[in-house]
Amino acid sequence: MTRTKCKASELFFMGVVLSAGICFASELQNTLRPPRNGSVYVVAHRGAHQGIPENTLAAYKRAIELGVDFVEIDVRQTKDGHLVSVHNASVDAYVLDGKKGKVNELTLEELKALDIGSRIDPKWKDEKIPTLDEIFSLCKGKVGIYLDLKEAPVDRVVQLVKKYGMEHDVLWYADVNELKEVQAACASCIVMPDPGPVENLSKLIELFHPTVVAAVWEYFTPEMAMECQKQGAVLIVDEGHVSPPQDVECWEKLVEGGAGGIQTNYPEELIRFLRTRNQQR
Repeated sequence: MTRTKCKASELFFMGVVLSAGICFASELQNTLRPPRNGSVYVVAHRGAHQGIPENTLAAYKRAIELGVDFVEIDVRQTKDGHLVSVHNASVDAYVLDGKKGKVNELTLEELKALDIGSRIDPKWKDEKIPTLDEIFSLCKGKVGIYLDLKEAPVDRVVQLVKKYGMEHDVLWYADVNELKEVQAACASCIVMPDPGPVENLSKLIELFHPTVVAAVWEYFTPEMAMECQKQGAVLIVDEGHVSPPQDVECWEKLVEGGAGGIQTNYPEELIRFLRTRNQQR
């Protein structure tokens, strides 16, 4: 997840509010399935990637096995126009043989030739950078997708979402202008804007009338959660990059503060935490 793409300056100088037809697309968006682990959605950041290469089919398969609600993917476009999931703009950090290059300057064939798994464990040497087609095929009917639009054309991604009939299963995280494009191209798609600090939330709600709002731990407040609840929106918070045992304290504060979802690097532990908490109540 990219930290706070919706800058305050973008929010307050957007001009006129979206047309009524787009503004009230939220009526069509209110179709989220209930959380699988109590009242809080679990989002597996880059899949379940503890001991597994991130943003790979293996990481997404493991997340599905654990029972998460959404897997987070990072979408980029290759030099030859294919859509893939890679977090970084370049592949430099993912390979051990010194091969380098930007995703948008490499073809799909070149990307598929890379060994992105051996840096985690030799047993993952055959794990490859996945295309969105492969990810959607794997996830359809099994898990939702938290789509972080890094660098790819909105219309191409919308076409793929529609091809798989996953308009109600994909949450779109992107900047303000990209989210406007999504709503214009797909009224039933679920946009998920990020206000940054809480003072930007009301303007953002006015712009998008969202049913899902994104936030990061640094900006989360119970007031933000309460305002989202008043507007009928679920607040999904990226916990950041904390690790046990600090994450348990973070999760407790988020749940008590009214967060409706948590994005984490530790989905298995978060599910265990939520289930234990539910049993104790």
